Amino acid sequence: MYKILDNSYLNLIFRLFLGGFFIVAGIAKIADPTHFSKEIINYNITPISIVNIIALFLPWLELIVGVLLAFGIKIKTNSIIIGVLLLIFILMVFSAMARGLNISCGCFGKASEQKTGWGKVFENLGLMILCIYLYFSNPEKFTFVEKY
Repeated sequence: MYKILDNSYLNLIFRLFLGGFFIVAGIAKIADPTHFSKEIINYNITPISIVNIIALFLPWLELIVGVLLAFGIKIKTNSIIIGVLLLIFILMVFSAMARGLNISCGCFGKASEQKTGWGKVFENLGLMILCIYLYFSNPEKFTFVEKY
């Protein structure tokens, strides 16, 4: 494996950044699930019957995988989960852009009213690169339990 992928310090920095990002995003949405459900509705993709379930479930998933990743618990599994979430988010932003919707991405609840667009796509792609790095890396330090 490439030497850069075995860098425990880089792995720690990426885990803390990515985990912290999802912790903050999850907490912001948990704080106001009604606002988050409205943000989901704005995308006009999800059936209205499951919007509230998503608005209640997704932020907790983000929070839990963010905490687990930050603490080095099941790094590969949590990298996959976050990577899949990021892929879904990218597809949703592309969908909004393709339909000309000028809406808030809903990423951080009321704390940030970032709009959908290329900036959000590139941000999510950057985060996905961190997920890929963490998935293929082999940390030997700074983990609390087995890394897989």
